[in-house]
Amino acid sequence: MPATVLISEVGPRDGLQSVARTLPLAHKLAWVTALHAAGLREIEVGSFVPAARLPQLADTAAVVDHARTLPGLTVVALVPNLQGARAAIAAGVHKLTVPVSASAAHSLANVRKTREQMVDELRRIAALRADLAPQVGLEVGLSTAFGCTLQGLVPEDEVIALAEQVVAAGADEVGLSDTTGMADPAQVRRLFRRLQAAVGRHAGAAHLHNTRGLGLANCLAAFDVGVTSFDSSQAGLGGCPYAPGASGNVVTEDLVFLFERMGVHTGVDLHRLVAARAVLQRGLPGEPLHGMVPEAGLPPGFVYADGRQPDADPLRAATAGLA
Repeated sequence: MPATVLISEVGPRDGLQSVARTLPLAHKLAWVTALHAAGLREIEVGSFVPAARLPQLADTAAVVDHARTLPGLTVVALVPNLQGARAAIAAGVHKLTVPVSASAAHSLANVRKTREQMVDELRRIAALRADLAPQVGLEVGLSTAFGCTLQGLVPEDEVIALAEQVVAAGADEVGLSDTTGMADPAQVRRLFRRLQAAVGRHAGAAHLHNTRGLGLANCLAAFDVGVTSFDSSQAGLGGCPYAPGASGNVVTEDLVFLFERMGVHTGVDLHRLVAARAVLQRGLPGEPLHGMVPEAGLPPGFVYADGRQPDADPLRAATAGLA
């Protein structure tokens, strides 16, 4: 069997929170269904935050309810506090993601708590999880781990110390997020190696942005040092509304192509993934969608890592008329 990576689709949460318009619920459900049909087996479907802060995600409980009917899908939701965790568990999610900022300035802007207060909140969430739903996963994404547009440099020693604290507080895994797109491949290799040395099996996913064009290079750097779980967003939607200049998640379509072309199995079918892109565009007409592979198509002779041949129709035909 070829090497395998997990592609965790975050567009329905990270992508939609950064779009000014609200994707109607029916379109959200159709989009999540199409992403699952493409072979994605972990999707962050929304977040449990006050509707006044992110009205685009006010219907997350309904999306969770639908996503739970899709076979083999791990349904993930972001929760910034104990109240959100309680609501997510009640809705039936399979995994909670808690954002903890490595940058002190970003922590206050994003969740209105200090880093220390967020570690305490995580400890309460872990206790709630243990009491109500021990089968639910609990992961932490360390936001702004590679730099912050509000604070500037984020010392690596502080990132690693914070990772150790969140594991001690009860997180099953802790990943590193390039929230503001400031990372470079050398930094990614160095910091993930340090994370692995510090927390061992608790080292988690790479959540990398393409703000300055280094998203795929940084994903490859993380893979080179043993990372096997990657967050990405269909069409590159997303960013952080509380970090100025934070735009551009890694494009799921391009990331899948990168790994499959290298012989690394993702389980994702690119033609069906592009079909999901069309579903998204119907719900958000005129919204800019990004990605090189959907525009260029698959090269002659392309085969998937497991030896499958792609569908006969050119990929570009499936994206005709899409921006």
